[in-house]
Amino acid sequence: MQSGSVVLVGPTASGKSDVAMAVARSVAGCEVVACDAMQVYRGMDVGTAKPSRSDRAEVPHHCLDLVDPSERFTARDWQVAGTAAVSSIGSRHGIPIVVAGTGLYLASLVDGLEFPGEWPEIRAELEREPDTAALFARLVALDPAAADQAGPANRRRIIRALEVVTGSGRRFSDVGPGTNAYPPTDAAMIGIRWDRGALASRIEARVRAMAAAGLVDEVVRLRAAGPLSRTASKALGYAEVIDHLDGGCSLEDALAAAILHTRQFAVRQERWFRRDPRIRWVDVTDDPVREAVPFVLRAMGRA
Repeated sequence: MQSGSVVLVGPTASGKSDVAMAVARSVAGCEVVACDAMQVYRGMDVGTAKPSRSDRAEVPHHCLDLVDPSERFTARDWQVAGTAAVSSIGSRHGIPIVVAGTGLYLASLVDGLEFPGEWPEIRAELEREPDTAALFARLVALDPAAADQAGPANRRRIIRALEVVTGSGRRFSDVGPGTNAYPPTDAAMIGIRWDRGALASRIEARVRAMAAAGLVDEVVRLRAAGPLSRTASKALGYAEVIDHLDGGCSLEDALAAAILHTRQFAVRQERWFRRDPRIRWVDVTDDPVREAVPFVLRAMGRA
């Protein structure tokens, strides 16, 4: 990425978008690139905490509303869109602010990850195997390093690794430098970090606010428009509300599950970003804008 670019990382509900908007208001020429696996879907606004229309009118935003929720969208697809967005901003002598909650997408942009090809027929055959443990055992035999990275419960990643091994004859773990390599970058990478208990409270407040803002109605509209892709239907908040609408649980139970699953996801986000030694962390205790924006401006040489 170009010198002067900013990357803001952190778990969901950490205040990344608010910080990005505050920085963009302070520094002329800033444009936001949303690095979020669910904000790419049109119509999935409330449940993904997508930037508001007013924020998007005030500051240019990129990589939002790229596809319909029925469409398949991959990390490689986002890499193409994100790279084009950053390049476009640079051509205008602007400053990209990448707001990243999806670690793999960010790595694809900052580190230029190489993504292997796809073999849909092989993938379909693997998906017909109901025994995830059996698939994992196959992966252990064919590519132990990929199996170690995926773990025995991550069915989607196990299938993807087996698809590549079977289709290409090449180990999935040998493709590119991988996500454990952290080459130098010209971007200022800044992480927003909360005490875990405080972040848990913020996550609960966010989910409750989404419910009040019409999350259930949003899910009803999306389903009425057509079947959701597997990824979209598994999005946090959406999957739990779908379960409620299908009679699987009460709305209150659905919201409680969404809160729990989002907290668990936030822990995984923190673990992913914590591995990257290039990220400089700012600890926030109350107000991310007041506490983190000066830190970001100093990193940009604007303080």
